Amino acid sequence: MFAIKINVNIKLFFISLFVFLLLLNKQLLSQDIPIIVIAPSKKPQSVSTVGSSVSIFDENYIENTNDFFLGDVLGNGTPSYNFFQSGGHGTESGIQLRGMPKRYSTVYIDGVKMSDPSSVSNDYNFNHILKNQLSRVEILRGSQSSVYGSGAIGGTVNIQTKRGQPGFQKSLIYNTGSNALHDLALSFSGANAKHDFYVGLERFQTEGISAMDDNNEKDEYRNNTIVANYGYELSDEIKFKTNYRLADTYLQYDTVDNAYTDNNYSDAIESSASVSLEYIPNKKFSNRFTMAKTYIERIYNEYNHDQDEYAGDRNALSYSGIYNINLDNSVIFGADFELDEMALKKDSTDSKHNNKVFSRYLDIQSRITNNLYATLGARFDDHSIVGNEDSERLTLAYLFDDKTMKIKSSYGTGFRFPSIYGLHYVYGANSETAKAEKSESFDIGFEKSFIPLNLGIDLSYFNLKYVDSLEGWKTNVASGAAYTWQNSPSIVKSHGLEFISKWKVNKFLNFDLNYTYTSTYDGGEQDDPNKSSSYTIDQLVRVPKHFLNLSTKIPFPGKNFDLALNTKWSDEMRDYGNVNIPSNSSYDDVRLDDFLIHDLSFNYNLFNNYKFYLDIKNIFDSHYNTALQYSQMDRSLNFGIKRVY
Repeated sequence: MFAIKINVNIKLFFISLFVFLLLLNKQLLSQDIPIIVIAPSKKPQSVSTVGSSVSIFDENYIENTNDFFLGDVLGNGTPSYNFFQSGGHGTESGIQLRGMPKRYSTVYIDGVKMSDPSSVSNDYNFNHILKNQLSRVEILRGSQSSVYGSGAIGGTVNIQTKRGQPGFQKSLIYNTGSNALHDLALSFSGANAKHDFYVGLERFQTEGISAMDDNNEKDEYRNNTIVANYGYELSDEIKFKTNYRLADTYLQYDTVDNAYTDNNYSDAIESSASVSLEYIPNKKFSNRFTMAKTYIERIYNEYNHDQDEYAGDRNALSYSGIYNINLDNSVIFGADFELDEMALKKDSTDSKHNNKVFSRYLDIQSRITNNLYATLGARFDDHSIVGNEDSERLTLAYLFDDKTMKIKSSYGTGFRFPSIYGLHYVYGANSETAKAEKSESFDIGFEKSFIPLNLGIDLSYFNLKYVDSLEGWKTNVASGAAYTWQNSPSIVKSHGLEFISKWKVNKFLNFDLNYTYTSTYDGGEQDDPNKSSSYTIDQLVRVPKHFLNLSTKIPFPGKNFDLALNTKWSDEMRDYGNVNIPSNSSYDDVRLDDFLIHDLSFNYNLFNNYKFYLDIKNIFDSHYNTALQYSQMDRSLNFGIKRVY
């Protein structure tokens, strides 16, 4: 059904030969290094041996933040992570990793790919992920298509929901605050020798703020989320697992024509489900078979427009295998099949289209010397319309004998297939000549722990570029039709520095600091035939050159409470000049001002497992934008209580 390139088999042969020769000539001593589950290889791996740049947020970290949505949680602790939102809670949002637009980062929830097949760029809005049902988030930065396929150019966000723990647990969380905000979360979970289960329910609602700067009409938002997970160990060799998540949302929104009205609203459903069977015949070999489904439906109702309906449906089958040659060497391999479907009803026009992708991948983890760890990977993808793409990666990590310092580096290629929308949508379709975008990414850095000072630092340099950028505003030379999706020949670049520091000064004072410098070049714009003479070839939109987060925590030992101050500073950003200003017909650069935001939190442990918090967001009521003309939250006060049984 799919064509296979001849050079794919050649590459696979040489990779296999390399691995065989590498493993044939080594006998290595093993060190006692803690094992954690980590995203880079889809295999349990020690973070100290990983050559890629990765940030990990565990359940304790997530629960101890007073944010409601995952995007806000990650925004305070991740370098090269830029979260932008078109208004208040629930409005369109996205994440940018290493300066790349949101379409160049992939998002997974419990291993299920969450991008929307019906969206213009097959990307994912981060606006509906409530945090209370999450247990872990791993953010992998840099091109990772060799592991995660199309779209993983800027990086990958791997999200895990909660599962049952031994015994039986119940939890109750209630939050309230400014803008008539109410949030209620319930959960029930447990586990024994054979079974584990988790059921979490959450209702979030707020009357909101106006999405647009120059308007006082508030935009209501509601979110009902359920997470249900179950696992069953049939035997020592066979394990069964299911995951299910559903978010049902309602949002009032403002249109760009300044006609602000409550009549504009959207209903959306976002769901993911998976069923997996793991077969482990022995300690060396494990197999996992998975069926997964993603369904995202969006309905837009505007007072002056026909109802628009979008439905994206993804069905996936996958197999992954892990063969542990010995304690220090493993081979990870697998295959994926994905069927993406888009159903669209817009302007009284119905359309349905689909595409298929078949993938194979191979990943090798190896310990080359007593201190040097390497990963070599390759992936081969066949798209039913666009054709074939392959991607590779190499990572190295050198861990010094005292385990207080690591030098790390990674190189990877990536790609992004055109979306179904871009290939088939009637106003700009181009299924004949459109091809995949391609990327190349490199980073190098070091991590160092100063044990006597209780100080840890992480510094990395990254360099990323991609070509054949898909643009929807270009004129098709052959047909003369405007807005046709075509590949730009220009090179888009991003490079910069990431710095992370964690310092426990003493038992009364902790500092967490991360800083990112990002310099980008939007090479695609030089090909715009309609660009203004004053158009500046500059930073990619909504990407600050400088971004800093500082978290200061003051625990009071023996007093059952702590204070936390979070400070966020962003350099000025560029945005599209005419997106939300109808009177401005030019595409001239518009600058978003820099901003400095402070949040203060007070947490108190009450009796009988009750926890109370008080949170002040944007203490000094600063006005700022992460997208032109779209409001961000003013000063707000929230408080809540949590009870764990």
